[in-house]
Amino acid sequence: MQQIKYRSRGGAVRFLQELLSQLGYDIPATGYFGKMTETAVLDFQSKNHLVIDGVVGIKTWTILLDRTKPADAFGDKFLDETDLIDFANKHQLELAAVKAVNEIESSGKGFLIDGRPKILFEGHIFWKELKSRGINPESLANFSNADVLYPKWTRQHYLGGVREYLRLEKAKTLQPNPLIKEAALSSCSWGSYQVMGFHAEKLGYSSVFQFVAEMEKHERNHLEAFGRYLEKFGCMRHLRSKDWTKFAVCYNGPAQAQHHYDERMRKAYERFS
Repeated sequence: MQQIKYRSRGGAVRFLQELLSQLGYDIPATGYFGKMTETAVLDFQSKNHLVIDGVVGIKTWTILLDRTKPADAFGDKFLDETDLIDFANKHQLELAAVKAVNEIESSGKGFLIDGRPKILFEGHIFWKELKSRGINPESLANFSNADVLYPKWTRQHYLGGVREYLRLEKAKTLQPNPLIKEAALSSCSWGSYQVMGFHAEKLGYSSVFQFVAEMEKHERNHLEAFGRYLEKFGCMRHLRSKDWTKFAVCYNGPAQAQHHYDERMRKAYERFS
């Protein structure tokens, strides 16, 4: 396992935060190893007879994984080589290109430590989804639900990891109205490729409920939704031609340049080739 410590970033940090949250530590899964995460690591090391240094190396990882046993929750839900080969054949793509996109555009893993699909709840989308269903969001907005219902995008309410489900459940139950539940599910990004729930019917699912049920099954279902999205919104042709910049703009928007998604995919493709 990768050694991480204070100020580390990335998927390994997010996974660490999921493990610590599973053990009762109240920290968001941000992917940044800040002071809250360091304090939790120090406490865990102290309680488990480890060197108390805040560094998560092989020994701390070993005890963490033993205490949480994440494999029990994940089960057989991860992509394997045949899933990527099948996807490449289905969409007339080069396998190296599929692997490159999977590496850069996926969120590392599509399931949380408790076995549920990864989500991110967007309160500004919830605002729009309520309006589209004839529900006035201003009539529901108040101080107690300001973390799930707001008119403009902000990252300040993100909790990450399993705690995003707390926000989803809160949104679903603002009122006992099935349209509110539907709007809440539509306001999350789901799975490995962060496909938004409000795209469900455009992508050929009968409803957002069917879409969510598919996301709960396996990462290959996440890959299927990703493929449908690429076809529906015209990104697949750029992937076939390996025009990484046009693909990244199509999938991530113009802000992709800030994260260099195109260059990262190009380098990954060259490595897999």
